[in-house]
Amino acid sequence: MGELVFAAKVTHVPSMFVSEQPGPHQGCRRSAIEGLEEVGRRVKALDCDTVIVLDTHWLVNSGYHINACDGFSGLFTSNEFPHFIQNLEYCYAGNPQLGDSIASIATDRGVRTRSHHVPTLDVEYGTLIPLRYMRADSDLKVVSIAAWCAFSSVEESRIVGEAIAQAVARSDNRVALLASGSLSHRIHDNRVVEAGPFTISDEFYRQVDLRVLDLWQRGEFDAFTAMLPTYSRVCYGEGWMHDTAMLLGALGWDRYRRPVEILTPYFASSGTGQVNAVFPT
Repeated sequence: MGELVFAAKVTHVPSMFVSEQPGPHQGCRRSAIEGLEEVGRRVKALDCDTVIVLDTHWLVNSGYHINACDGFSGLFTSNEFPHFIQNLEYCYAGNPQLGDSIASIATDRGVRTRSHHVPTLDVEYGTLIPLRYMRADSDLKVVSIAAWCAFSSVEESRIVGEAIAQAVARSDNRVALLASGSLSHRIHDNRVVEAGPFTISDEFYRQVDLRVLDLWQRGEFDAFTAMLPTYSRVCYGEGWMHDTAMLLGALGWDRYRRPVEILTPYFASSGTGQVNAVFPT
């Protein structure tokens, strides 16, 4: 019987790459990188064999989609930020059986979900960046799930999250589940974005994000799940926060009561609100 042994909400800001390079911003994202490194240490210590990444950089317009290839390898350059992320080398094993099982269970529950075995279906940097800074081993199995669901509902994503938990329980895997995306995600306007790499785009978004983190740390997920549909829209949650809805669906939704542990304190990045936070399983 499989087990979900680790869960987290993680950042994937591309400025972590800038932080590694010589120049005026070297070290600027050290805290975020250290948080992901700690995620990697815990995943390894728990003998996880598979990581499921709920990727808010994988945009889908219809249905839910899972990349369940046998493996993933190549060089990645971001079409969004090619000046930040270039020729990122990656090589990971896949877990087709688990991806197929998630899709089957979710579809049976009324949410049309497809599991794909297409070698040319690339993974996005919402998957690759957390794995990079987690220092994930190349033999760690990876399942990437689209979590920028443009025309889906929070309720559907909750059901997909429940399907993830059921599929894991039916497997023989020890699984880490990562919701890869920001909190508020109103990026600065183009004319000022380069002047604001460390600021929020509106104080309102910061204040709501901080209230959300307070609820998380108190384990008050009945309140948070009630506000999530409005919060994700009013504060421009990344991918409309379908990653977070799936994560909480897998953990029990409004019945989840575990206080969250903040690994990387809240920080702003080019207008957006970011955090690395562990959701105890």
